[in-house]
Amino acid sequence: MASQFSSSNARIVAPRWAVWAAWATVLCTVPSCVWRLLLGFGADVGFTGRLGSLYTGTPIMVYVLILSVASQAAACLTLGLVKPWGERVPGWVPRLGGRRIPPLVVVIPAAVGAVAVMGLCAAVTLVPNGPLEHPDFPHGTAGVIMDICYAPLLAWGPLVAVLTIAYARRRRSR
Repeated sequence: MASQFSSSNARIVAPRWAVWAAWATVLCTVPSCVWRLLLGFGADVGFTGRLGSLYTGTPIMVYVLILSVASQAAACLTLGLVKPWGERVPGWVPRLGGRRIPPLVVVIPAAVGAVAVMGLCAAVTLVPNGPLEHPDFPHGTAGVIMDICYAPLLAWGPLVAVLTIAYARRRRSR
């Protein structure tokens, strides 16, 4: 394992592959966020019928904005599995700054998040007659574009799972 000790704070630095994987989790959510935001701001992304009329207006715009910000924020939290702020509370945080974060406080939510994302992706993509087979969902070119934008999410959960295991091992080895 290519872990190193950092002399400034005596912590084990995450291996390069883990840093790349953490950034990949952030990038996995970007295409679907862009696609959703286009939907929310009124672009025709291929929904027809009842769904086409349902997915318009201010309520859907607010929904996709909140969902996109939340998914990007969750993906960015994955960086805490490879960065110092995932091991110690940043110094600027009042009263808690500089305190060590117990590993389980990070590992448990990260593991639950990984399982939840994998479960959600499996439910949407693998369930027979699931939402993707709905007749009002985008088909043809619009469906292919939607699939391309959502496909990277299939890697999100497994990446978080692998990073969570690496984080737990690194923190335990200390």
